[in-house]
Amino acid sequence: MSHPYSDISELAQAGNSFGVIRIPTEQDVPFTRRVRAIVDTAEFQRLRQVTQLALASHVYPGATHTRFEHALGVYHNALRYLWQLGSDAKFAAIVSRHDAEVLIVAALLHDIGHWPFCHPIEDMELPQMPPHEVFAKEFLRPDGELTKVLESQWNVSAAEVLDVLVAKSNSPSNRLRRSILSGPIDIDKMDYLARDSQHCGVPYGRHFDRNRLINSLIVNEAGDGLAITSKGRTAAEMMVFARYVMFTEVYWHHAVRSATTMFARSFLELMPKLDLSSLFRMSEPELIRCLCTTASGSDVAALTDGLFGQRRRLHKRLAEYSIYHREPLYRALRLLTATQLAGCSSGLTERLGAVVGRKLLPMDVLIDAPPQHREVEFRVDVWFRSSKEYRPLREVSPIVDAMAKTQFDDCVKKVRIFVSPEIRDLIPASLSVDELVLDALKNP
Repeated sequence: MSHPYSDISELAQAGNSFGVIRIPTEQDVPFTRRVRAIVDTAEFQRLRQVTQLALASHVYPGATHTRFEHALGVYHNALRYLWQLGSDAKFAAIVSRHDAEVLIVAALLHDIGHWPFCHPIEDMELPQMPPHEVFAKEFLRPDGELTKVLESQWNVSAAEVLDVLVAKSNSPSNRLRRSILSGPIDIDKMDYLARDSQHCGVPYGRHFDRNRLINSLIVNEAGDGLAITSKGRTAAEMMVFARYVMFTEVYWHHAVRSATTMFARSFLELMPKLDLSSLFRMSEPELIRCLCTTASGSDVAALTDGLFGQRRRLHKRLAEYSIYHREPLYRALRLLTATQLAGCSSGLTERLGAVVGRKLLPMDVLIDAPPQHREVEFRVDVWFRSSKEYRPLREVSPIVDAMAKTQFDDCVKKVRIFVSPEIRDLIPASLSVDELVLDALKNP
């Protein structure tokens, strides 16, 4: 029986049917003429100027890789997923050849709406901010170069791609393709865990068997998402654990969060002076220049200079709260909006100033709390051929079940109080910071 997608050029098995583009680590990514046409557009090339991990390079110097590289990796994963799933008759009956091509395009363009420092801005959940997936339509306008390439080279409309990126219709094919692009074991995580790990110089995101996991992919019982065979269970467990460790050691490393919090507060303060529509189309160097220029002469300049000036000056950790340490404080601070956190930071600044006997600057104290939305990592079913049944991964995995019960986010995303370096040295070790925080919460 022939493969249902074997005539899609990017999936063709003949070695001479396409060229390749090489990305780390030693990945030969199929690079056909119509893929090149997408990659060469101004909209896609813009991703060269948007780093994947934003401020993590302040801690991990190698973490300067871009959304451009990541997009090619996710596209490569889409091809691997389609080749594996195409042998599942259930999948082939739901996802047509054209649907498969739309998924390939959506994989390439899944981050097209990303602006520089997108996640720190999105995590503040400000009402003025569109999700980056929604912002993708700004780069897929009817008269845009990218839209014309999709129509002429792929026979795919921008609306079809956007429907996969941001759910509008609810067909079985769309639900299934969205689970491939954004689900517990999706092509996005499959790429960024390994890629971020590689560029940060840490092993954590690479220690799961991607080949085994991909080779175990099947369609779930409902036909609207991915499942895995029992052969892929251990690989899935290791992927969940890899993400847990990457959050602990990289994404929510305390110094990375210090830089992220400095940026977020800068943006919050400067936002009324910014043209957001223009800002979100900028490259990362352009956006940095814009923020630094706008901050010049204001209290915010201390933060932007510490992040982007000639000297690296990150705020230092003063206190840390989690479900394991002062849980009531952790819960109370986690519920605050970005604006409320800024207000609480100002109240805490005044109280700490009284303790050290000097008037502190407005940006000397910052509070970092996790965003309200939570990571979902566990909702994937495992197919057991011997008993002919699907069972949730967390039911058959003590590792995943333990993580689900203790709540992934609460374990890795802590609330932290940061202060400027010179102030940190003035605060006596005997000071009860917790009492000051409580007072700032009760008496804003």
